[in-house]
Amino acid sequence: MVEKRTRGQMAERVARDIPPGSYVNLGIGLPVLALNYWRPEDEVIVHSENGILGMRALQDGEAADPDVTNAAKLPVGLVEGGAYFHHADSFAMMRGGHLDYCVLGAYQVGQNGDLANWSLGQEGVAAAVGGAMDLAVGARCVYVIMEHVTREGLPRLVESCSLPITGAGCVKRIYTDLATIDVTPKGFHAVEMVPGMSRGRLQELTGARLSFSTACT
Repeated sequence: MVEKRTRGQMAERVARDIPPGSYVNLGIGLPVLALNYWRPEDEVIVHSENGILGMRALQDGEAADPDVTNAAKLPVGLVEGGAYFHHADSFAMMRGGHLDYCVLGAYQVGQNGDLANWSLGQEGVAAAVGGAMDLAVGARCVYVIMEHVTREGLPRLVESCSLPITGAGCVKRIYTDLATIDVTPKGFHAVEMVPGMSRGRLQELTGARLSFSTACT
């Protein structure tokens, strides 16, 4: 039986790969759950595109400050020494190469690292880029966290993105509910799989050729 990662487990897994002392942006939705898995001693400095540096998760029982929210308008806290500032300054940080990592959600990732996460390409359906394009080109390392397939069972990891592109060749690693996968010059490379998953089954659920590390057994 395949033991899929929960949303929390996916977020915890990506949080483990962010080195202490890093500056990191967390995208709206699933990525922001990673806030729950860093300790103060990790000194991971979290940026939010609406103008926060030093964002943290609220503690149990902590009252929310309505003036301190993340880009999704959800309440967050500030670490000691944290700051909030003008939107333009925040985007200057993103575009200027000052972020070590960003963690984004995605609709699709191409085997060359192309990212599609801002539009489903559906006529009449509103879509917003937000800061995703700026992060895709401005952050030094882009990680993606998403479910491996759509609700309809279609692969999100594909040979070539069919949806509008957010950033070209920017994704370095993908964390799904089934596996952790690197984007390499030779395509997707699975570095680990969840318990119960086989190489053959993971390949069936992936829309591009996979190679596998020796840890994937």
